[in-house]
Amino acid sequence: MKAQREHVEPLGEGALKILRRCEELRLGAATLVFPGARPKSPLSDMTLTKLLREMREPYTAHGFRSSFRDWVSEETQHSGDVAEAALAHVVKSKTEAAYRRGNLLEKCRAMMGDWDAFCGGLNPKVDRRGDSEGSQ
Repeated sequence: MKAQREHVEPLGEGALKILRRCEELRLGAATLVFPGARPKSPLSDMTLTKLLREMREPYTAHGFRSSFRDWVSEETQHSGDVAEAALAHVVKSKTEAAYRRGNLLEKCRAMMGDWDAFCGGLNPKVDRRGDSEGSQ
């Protein structure tokens, strides 16, 4: 990560299914989910960009992150702070960062569950608290 700090993010079942499949397809003793050409180095975002271009897809690697952020802002009532935490963005205000010590993990878990459902085509309605409709 650019920030050179640990980032913990709860994943939905759809993402976990992909990761389990990646583990099945892992080559040799690779320890990374998406290894790059050099040992112990991750796949670069430029490699993904090149792949998308070769597939003639109109998407970009950064666009995936942007799509998530737009979805949170436009389709849910989840907090912008929670979305920023999920994207591992650093709090810019030094004063605010000094007082924000939590990781918003449970709020991220709820948001990522909604994102998982959205990406899976379930498109849950989200109430004002950010909880999926019907979940308590």
